Amino acid sequence: MQTSSTTPNTNLPDADSLRGDSPKSLQENPIDAQPSPGIPTPGFDAYHPPEQKLLDTCVHCGFCLSTCPSYRVIGKEMDSPRGRIYLMNAINHGEAPLAEGTVQHFDSCLGCLACVTTCPSGVQYDKLIAATRPQVERNYPRSLSDRIFRALLFNIFPYPARLRLLLPFLYLYQKSGLQKLVRATGLLKKLFPRLAAMESNLPQITPDAFRDNLPDVVPAQGEKRYQVGVILGCVQRVLFSPVNAATVRVLTANGCEVVIPKTQGCCAALPEHQGQREQSQALARQMIDSFEGTGVDFVIINAAGCGHTLKEYGHILEDDPEYREKAKAFVAKVKDAQEFLAQVGLTAKLSPVTDEPLTMVYQDACHLLHGQKISVQPRQLLRQIPNVKLREPLDAALCCGSAGVYNMLQPDVADELGQQKVENLLNTGAELIASANPGCSLQIKKHLGLKGKEVTLMHPMELLDYSIRGVKLQK
Repeated sequence: MQTSSTTPNTNLPDADSLRGDSPKSLQENPIDAQPSPGIPTPGFDAYHPPEQKLLDTCVHCGFCLSTCPSYRVIGKEMDSPRGRIYLMNAINHGEAPLAEGTVQHFDSCLGCLACVTTCPSGVQYDKLIAATRPQVERNYPRSLSDRIFRALLFNIFPYPARLRLLLPFLYLYQKSGLQKLVRATGLLKKLFPRLAAMESNLPQITPDAFRDNLPDVVPAQGEKRYQVGVILGCVQRVLFSPVNAATVRVLTANGCEVVIPKTQGCCAALPEHQGQREQSQALARQMIDSFEGTGVDFVIINAAGCGHTLKEYGHILEDDPEYREKAKAFVAKVKDAQEFLAQVGLTAKLSPVTDEPLTMVYQDACHLLHGQKISVQPRQLLRQIPNVKLREPLDAALCCGSAGVYNMLQPDVADELGQQKVENLLNTGAELIASANPGCSLQIKKHLGLKGKEVTLMHPMELLDYSIRGVKLQK
C-alpha cells in the first residue's frame, strides 16, 4: 500500500476544464474506464443524481487533499474528493461510464466528511456522495462475491435479533481457542480478506450481549428536568450494552426521565452510508414510529455515526409524503448525548475516577466532528471530571478507518488508517482513550492489540457514569 504526500497533483487540467464543460477535460485527463464510441454509456438514472449546481461549486483548489484519508493512503487523484467530483460531473455529462473504473473510486471514499469541514468554497460533498452511492447500488452490477458479502453485512448488522442469533457460536469460537488458531494460521486473511477483516474487529463476547436489560421507562433522580428518549442502536445494543446502561444512568442522575421504546431498531446508518436507500428508509420509518406519541422533549443517541444519520432523516425521507414532516419533527428533537448534556448542564456531583491525575485523550469520531460539528462539548464534559488531564493527538480530524463497515469492505486502506490513528493516540502518552462511536472503538482496540499495547478505552458516558457513582478505575 502506497502512502503519498499531501501535495496536490500538478498534472491536472485547469479548474475550468475540470468543471466538465467540454469533453476536452476527459481527453487531457483520461479516466480508467471510458465509454466506447457508439455504445450507450451506463450512468446515473434520473432519480436524485448528484446535483449539477452542487458539483459546480467545486473550484478544484485541492484544499481537501490533505484532509482526505483515502487520498493520503492511496495517493491517486481520483481517490480524493475533487477527483470524485470530477468523476460525478463526467458521468452526469455522459463523458464517463458508471463502471468498475469509476465505481472503485466512489467505493474508496470513507464518507468521513473531513473535506466538508476543510473546503473554503463550501462544497457540499456530503450531499454529493450520498446521492452517488444509491446510484451505484442501483445501476452498477457488482460481482457475485461482493453482492454476497454486502448482503451478509446488511442483513445481519442492522438487526439486533439476528445478530444475537450468532452470539452463541461467536462465544464458543472465542472460548474454545478456535479464534487463536484461526488468527495464528493467517489462512482466513489469505483466502477471505474481507471476512478476516470482520473477524479481526470482533470484540470479546460477554453475557451482557445476550440480553436487553433496560426497562421501558427509567425515572429521573431528584427533580425531573426533561423527558428524553434513548436510542439503543443495533451493534451498540448488542456489543456495547454497558455504554447504553451508563448513558441512561448519567441522564437520570441529571434530572431526565428516560423513555426506551422497545419497537425501535437500527437508526439506518450502516445501510445509508453504503447506498442501500430503500433499507435505510424502512429503518428510518420504524424509528420515527417507535417514538411517535411518547411526547419526549429530546431523542438522545450516544453513537456518533448513528447521530449523524438520525439528523439526516429529513433528507432520507424527503420523497415520502407520509413521513416527510414526521421526519423533520423527529430530527428537531435528536441530540447527541454529549451535545445534550453540555447544553443543559450537569447537575450531578462529579468525583475523581482515579486517586492520581488521569491523563486521557479524546478521539474525535468523524460523524461527530465533521458531520454534526460536535467537538468542544465532549471535551467540556470530560474536563469537569476532577483530576482529568486532557491531551490532544496529532491529526485529530483524520479518520480512524472504521467508517461504518468500510474497514470490512476496504480492509487494506482501513488498516493503514487504523495504524496511523493508534500511533497518534499513543504518542500523547495518555493512559485512557475516550471514544464516542462503537466502530471507532473496535478499530482502535484492534490496532492497539496489533501493537501489543494495553490502553483503557471507554465511552465518555461511561467515564461520567463512573464519576457520578464514585467508581474508581483500576490503573
